[in-house]
Amino acid sequence: MEKPPAESFLGITPILLFMLLVIGSGLLTQNFSTMPILVAFVMSAGFALLLNNKASKLSVSEKVDIFCKGGGDKTIILLAIIFLLAGAFYAVTIDIGARDATVNWALNYVPTAYLLPGLFVIACFIAFAMGTSMGTITAVTPIGIGLAESLGVPVPLAVGIVIGGAMFGDNLSFISDTTIAATRTQGVQLRDKFKANLLIVLPAAILTAVLLMFVEIDGSAVITSNDYDLWLILPYLLIISCALLGVNVIGVLGVGIGSACVVGLSKGIFTYATMLQSLQKGMGWMQDMVAIALLIGGIVALMKAYGGIQWLVSHITKGITTKKGAEYGTAALVSALDIATANNTIAIVTTGPIVKDLGKKYQIDPRRTASLLDIFSCGFQGLVPYGGQLLAAASLAGVSPLALTPYCWYPMLILVFAVLAIATGWPTFKDKAIDDFN
Repeated sequence: MEKPPAESFLGITPILLFMLLVIGSGLLTQNFSTMPILVAFVMSAGFALLLNNKASKLSVSEKVDIFCKGGGDKTIILLAIIFLLAGAFYAVTIDIGARDATVNWALNYVPTAYLLPGLFVIACFIAFAMGTSMGTITAVTPIGIGLAESLGVPVPLAVGIVIGGAMFGDNLSFISDTTIAATRTQGVQLRDKFKANLLIVLPAAILTAVLLMFVEIDGSAVITSNDYDLWLILPYLLIISCALLGVNVIGVLGVGIGSACVVGLSKGIFTYATMLQSLQKGMGWMQDMVAIALLIGGIVALMKAYGGIQWLVSHITKGITTKKGAEYGTAALVSALDIATANNTIAIVTTGPIVKDLGKKYQIDPRRTASLLDIFSCGFQGLVPYGGQLLAAASLAGVSPLALTPYCWYPMLILVFAVLAIATGWPTFKDKAIDDFN
């Protein structure tokens, strides 16, 4: 087996450079959209290619090969496909009026005081059913934007609500990649991890919904009832139904796109030619996102080759001597990896084996370590402005990703409640954890 590269702080500097470029440019110009995210990632990728491993020097060809393999990872390619399909879904649903019809339905039947909490609950429900935060954000963000415009609340607030709901489902869903990664690396059953996880995050979800009820809304915006066509809402209803049936996110988006096209053609809203143009337009919206996903995969691969990820792991786990310290170390490790890689699944997969060893050493229930891995990675994933979730949502809303972070209340709250869970040792387990594959 190939020996892992020696740890090196230099290996973590590409992501630090990216953060410096984006945040530094924003602070200098008082405008955080000054530095385009894609440009910052290209510059960071170029810098990463200039670095090298101290112990075993890599040639330029070898570094390019590592970069390309990282960018071509199956998770990254799947993410790119989801981005493209999501863009097409946005465009066709917006062009046929599905978003406006859904908003009008909500304004007619949902009490004004519950519209924002309702948006959060809907996003939670869809994300839990679909098992993907990205699919939820792509489907629900247009609805959130429409509600924000109708209710007179900031668009970043509505989008932050959607992101919060999406991270709720990503963290808890039985078919989420983060759930699968957390349970498999820790060797626990899906339902056991779900129960432990839910006890920690449910108070955060309830508190989020309660806080949203106190957000000031322009009541006059919902006095006038607008007509809506239920057929136009069909694509969203089909997406929810398919998600409940456990259809893969690619299939879910495919059904959504297909149904939106059929409705648009049957209603005479667009012709075959304009339908194709709408699909192309939506995919075009996501071209930057696809490029960013590929760049992130390549940069992370080089960081591993240079020993940057190993350096991060080593320094976070240093000095752990107690059970509670191991739990805090677990939280810090997976959080740091998520911040560094902007990918919660990668963070869990990378830290999972280390955390399992820590759990055995300090006798931590694996259901607990699985929950902590998932909660902290999803919490920070819902906050980092360069993560796929915020980038996709910001692209749809036409705002800076940094403008969304302050409104992502649920991700903030689950981090708070998870820290409290470590401090109090709650929840506890009387029975022994069982692994489905043992």
